Amino acid sequence: MSCCAPGAEAALEFCLPLQASPSDEEIVLASRTLGEGFMQTDLAVPGIHCAACIHAIEKALLKLPDVRRARVNLSTRRVSVTWREGRVPPLIQTLNRLGYEAHLFEIVAGRKDEALGRLIRAVAVAGFAAGNIMLLSVSVWAGADGATRDLFHWISALLAVPALAYSGAIFYRSAWRALRHGRTNMDVPISIGLALAFGLSLYETATHGAEAYFDASVSLLFFLLVGRTLDHAMREKARSAVSNLRNLSPRGATVIAADGSREFRPLSEVMPGTRVIVSAGERIPVDGSVVEGSSEVDCALVTGESTPRPSTVGDGVQAGTLNLTGPLVILATASPDGSFLAETARLMERAEEGRPRYRLIADRAAALYAPLVHSAAFLTFVGWLWIAGDWHYALQTAIAVLIITCPCALGLAVPMVQVMAARRLFEKGILMKDGSALERLAEIDTVVLDKTGTATTGELHLLHAEHVDPALLATASLLAAYSSHPYSRAILRAAPRVDSGSPGIASIKEVSGCGMEGTAGDGAVYRLGRPSWALPDERHGSSEPHLVLARNGRMLAGFRFDDAARPDAREAVERLKAAGLAVEILSGDHPEPVRRIADTIGATRWRAGQLPADKVRRLSGLANAGRKALMVGDGLNDAPALAAAHVSMAPATAADIGRNAADFVFMRESLLAVPQAFETAVRARTLVWENLAFAASYNVVAVPLAVMGHVTPLLAAIAMSLSSLAVVANALRLGHARQNPISAGVGRARRSGFGKALGQT
Repeated sequence: MSCCAPGAEAALEFCLPLQASPSDEEIVLASRTLGEGFMQTDLAVPGIHCAACIHAIEKALLKLPDVRRARVNLSTRRVSVTWREGRVPPLIQTLNRLGYEAHLFEIVAGRKDEALGRLIRAVAVAGFAAGNIMLLSVSVWAGADGATRDLFHWISALLAVPALAYSGAIFYRSAWRALRHGRTNMDVPISIGLALAFGLSLYETATHGAEAYFDASVSLLFFLLVGRTLDHAMREKARSAVSNLRNLSPRGATVIAADGSREFRPLSEVMPGTRVIVSAGERIPVDGSVVEGSSEVDCALVTGESTPRPSTVGDGVQAGTLNLTGPLVILATASPDGSFLAETARLMERAEEGRPRYRLIADRAAALYAPLVHSAAFLTFVGWLWIAGDWHYALQTAIAVLIITCPCALGLAVPMVQVMAARRLFEKGILMKDGSALERLAEIDTVVLDKTGTATTGELHLLHAEHVDPALLATASLLAAYSSHPYSRAILRAAPRVDSGSPGIASIKEVSGCGMEGTAGDGAVYRLGRPSWALPDERHGSSEPHLVLARNGRMLAGFRFDDAARPDAREAVERLKAAGLAVEILSGDHPEPVRRIADTIGATRWRAGQLPADKVRRLSGLANAGRKALMVGDGLNDAPALAAAHVSMAPATAADIGRNAADFVFMRESLLAVPQAFETAVRARTLVWENLAFAASYNVVAVPLAVMGHVTPLLAAIAMSLSSLAVVANALRLGHARQNPISAGVGRARRSGFGKALGQT
């Protein structure tokens, strides 16, 4: 049976709905040429919800002639189809026949999430009705009888009707669509249970019966909608990662025409061979090579390098990097769709598609649990109808089975622990964005750290400042005060106060792409900048300092810069290693600073010069070797790796795309957030299994009693509520649990084999 979830039929924020199916010409225009005679078409399919949907869609599309590949991205509800050029396959028609509405995929910036709004309104209506009906039910349970009881039942019915009609429509529509196309999903038994409970309750009320079950049916609807809303919100977080990555690219660029005139054009019109002007402070729109000007380019967002990269005529630049100090004229070498930024977005989408279709423990249990429960209820009805010949009693007993086995306790087993874990993590300055990530975090055996901005603070500092003459450092700060360059800010942080011994420097100016220059009262020219500019008469090598201070072309001092490790980074790594986790660093920076940071924090493995694709390959290699890795990164270059990892984490200082791609975000400077989150995840996993064991034991005892007719629907509702309260109470232990040292608690769990057993579930 499919486990499709409803409620996203209106989630069309990533597509432009069309009144009719697009023509073959429109599909070709919206497709991307891959070369070798193949094209790729991206379709938005809002009705995708689960692994069964993915299997059905991919299987049907792959049967079409000339279709080479079909991949579904569950996070974005997007289908990518690769087909041979020539006759366009009937892609949309095929999906429509399966019961899935499909459109050409197109990003729509800033579109309101109408589906989430509908879900929130449905939760509000169901919650209001459930709360008030429960208050009336307490009076009935307390002994209200006769006309008073009937009045309370009718008021409950009046409250339940709009709630079940409005809020329950999300389930009814999904169930009807599935049945109409010859499929079934989890919403079919849910809809049947809601309808039967309400129908029998209405019959009991009309015939002055002693029991009605409006409270059970509306409360069940409320809990189901809460879970559905949280699931939808988590999926939106996953979608926003790629969307924000694409939004990082400028909307257009200033182009130099053949006659020398300048014109601002949309980025889609900037083709290879076009000359583009990029002013200081602007982000580079396309991949290209510099044909005029010199500047320094901040590549930290793309490559993770902590130091700006000098760029002059002949140097290549990449889309998404930031031009810092001077204007550049760039000759575009790739179209916007073929740029580094676009390729990074595609890498991330492929990583999302390739991530295992992970399901929560409760979802996996419910896939077996739901059909058994509803089969038991149906057989109970048939059995008592045959034995007693009383359809009313048979139906009442069957509904008691449905209610007492209602998966509220099972449904709360995971979410309540997640809520408490989220609170516990928040107290430690860690935000959890994806509920399933908590389960995945407890399974890891490897931690992969980015360097710049993750293992380090991301803020440059002056190396060996204590060995620099304070007077020369003060002189350098006089020039650095007039610049916003990262090197200048690092010098100002390290410089002492300027004293009377410092030379008076005037006429300070910035030479674009080179550094700062000023003239002293005696006519001497001071320069703070690139060695090749400040020392024009000297030969230069690869080991020269990043920045020099010179007087009349003669070197006075050299300065080198690097990141500082995060506070407690070494302690964090030691705690992770003590828990049996392997720790390594993957960085796009040069080998020397990577090695220095690895030695500082105690990481035993490190790799430098890693591009985004290299990081994804490394994580894929770990996965193929059976390892489950936590990726901790902060830059644009880390986004595909964050999406590809088993679970991911980013600091609050990360780029927007890094934060959105990560499952966890830690707000404080300390890297201790990583072992703290791991410890909480392991503890939460234990509580989840305790809750699931209790829910299973409860049903083992309760179901036979209900089937034998010893439980009325009222007692069933009470038992169901008590089981839910027990699960909640157990989850609350996470908020008050004594925090054991991670090396002890986790070590015991691993040595007992419990963790291995959980990983196989």
